[in-house]
Amino acid sequence: MSFRRADKVADLLKVEVSDILLRQINDPQVQGITVTGARVTDDLRQARIFFVRMGENSCSDETMKGLDRAAGFLRRELGKRLRLRHVPEIKFTFDESFAYGDRINRLLAEIEKDV
Repeated sequence: MSFRRADKVADLLKVEVSDILLRQINDPQVQGITVTGARVTDDLRQARIFFVRMGENSCSDETMKGLDRAAGFLRRELGKRLRLRHVPEIKFTFDESFAYGDRINRLLAEIEKDV
């Protein structure tokens, strides 16, 4: 089984960004964010971080603004923690798969109740 370097860096970014958000960022708009995944381009220049806020099925504008403000700080902290020549530019994307999965679970529960 072979992994691309971008996949390894993405896994590392997911762990480190989660830790930084949990321990070092005190912005209330970013509190309660869970990082669900990361994708990094093959040239390791850009990273897309997927997130959800538990208990919410959508992302508010304030949350996105808070994450965008924190992106520079996150990148600096990642530069200190990771041994990479270039730290990827970070873009945040709301992970809609959790809302979709929740909807499927509710529909299945409704079907089970009717049977």
